[in-house]
Amino acid sequence: MESNQNTPLEHQNVPVAHQGLHGFLYSSDSEHSATSASKEINADGTSIIAISDWSQQAENAKVAGVYAVLDSDRTYQYIGYSRDVLRSVKGHITQNGTQTCTYIRLQTFKFPKRQAMEALKDEWIESLSYTPAGNTGDGNTWARTIGEAAKATMTEAERNAYEEKKLKLRKAMADATLVDELEAQNQNDSEIQRRQKLEAAVKNDDWSSVIEAQQ
Repeated sequence: MESNQNTPLEHQNVPVAHQGLHGFLYSSDSEHSATSASKEINADGTSIIAISDWSQQAENAKVAGVYAVLDSDRTYQYIGYSRDVLRSVKGHITQNGTQTCTYIRLQTFKFPKRQAMEALKDEWIESLSYTPAGNTGDGNTWARTIGEAAKATMTEAERNAYEEKKLKLRKAMADATLVDELEAQNQNDSEIQRRQKLEAAVKNDDWSSVIEAQQ
């Protein structure tokens, strides 16, 4: 039996009744840890480097941490945190362009905790003499739309895997709205099938399938 000393804190003392959901949420090491098993990226938050250079280094690693995006004049544009910094930064570039997103400052977290990353993000903002545009009220779109922007950078396979995992999570959380959405989807699928049969009947002058569906 593995001792608590060698077990990450978030895996310790999980109630038996919650172990199923907990296991689902943390079943993937790549989701839970800061980097992939094949490549490890570490940063202590003291260096500012070009995003183009860092992206090449982090291409095959999933890096979690607090990060700052700086423009070509090295002015801070946004400070945030993410469990997949590379994907988040790609999303920012998609939204704002490479002139606004030119440099990155990063502090990695091997076992990312939202509270700790939020605290460090606030600390970085407070250390500046100004608030980055992306962290102001008018700039909240940086945070609000980052998920959609990041999804736009996914491949079709990555997007399908993302949607499948999101569906499983909603089922695990017993999302009450999921049933209504699935019923609406089934109704849409049925309507599409009905129209396809009707089109085939008109084209082939064979109305048997349409008549059977109405009996």
